[in-house]
Amino acid sequence: MQAVVNTSYNMELVVLSYAISMTGAFMALVSARRLLPENYDPQTYKLGLLSSGIALGGIGVWSMHFIAMLAVRMDMGVGYSVWETGISLIAAIGISAMAFHIVARDPRSIARLLTAGTMLGMGAVVMHYLGMYGMRFGGYFQWDYARIGVSVLIALVAATAALWLAFNTTQTSVRLIAAAIMAIAVCAMHYTGMSAAEFICTAPVEKRLAIPAGADVVSALGLPMVVVALAFGMSLYLILDMVRAWFHHQDTKPAHS
Repeated sequence: MQAVVNTSYNMELVVLSYAISMTGAFMALVSARRLLPENYDPQTYKLGLLSSGIALGGIGVWSMHFIAMLAVRMDMGVGYSVWETGISLIAAIGISAMAFHIVARDPRSIARLLTAGTMLGMGAVVMHYLGMYGMRFGGYFQWDYARIGVSVLIALVAATAALWLAFNTTQTSVRLIAAAIMAIAVCAMHYTGMSAAEFICTAPVEKRLAIPAGADVVSALGLPMVVVALAFGMSLYLILDMVRAWFHHQDTKPAHS
């Protein structure tokens, strides 16, 4: 027996997903300044690249995605595959870092911006749909491919804009506004992608609420702990890296006589 699953959203978690995305975007904008040619230092560049990838890919996109998934309410048991969830995190960070690297080599190159924007946008799309593919439940997805196309378009435009903003914002107030705009775009891509999926339950009524079990499956009840732990760890790394970068900057300042 097949039945369409009714879904709704917990608005508090929707707002939290936006706040997390904005936080990641802001940290990425701050970290990206260390990638500019005039600030080049091999060690600083590598750490800045890693921090930018973690901030935007790991927090701004990945953590936002799974907090947003927790915001979905449905009368069906849901679990998440450890493999797809983990791979989606690695992909989000790696692709984000590579996109920043491409633009950083020549921030004024439109060709590089468009290439990296396409890469970053498709990386966000892969992360989103891989994360959804990793969902385990008694049924399957029914997709609206037109809406998937819209979500891809949003991701491409948002990613290109994000990279431009990363290398063209200097004041903290401007970065905050830019991060807010970037977070709106990331959330728009996510929730458009979610609206493209219809959950079809094929499980018997008595097993509908059963959470899929398995050694490589995290239940929807355990997912918050996983996401919070990883998001906290990534945020702690970013804060420590920014503190290290600040002290490094102070040490390399020319002395005034």
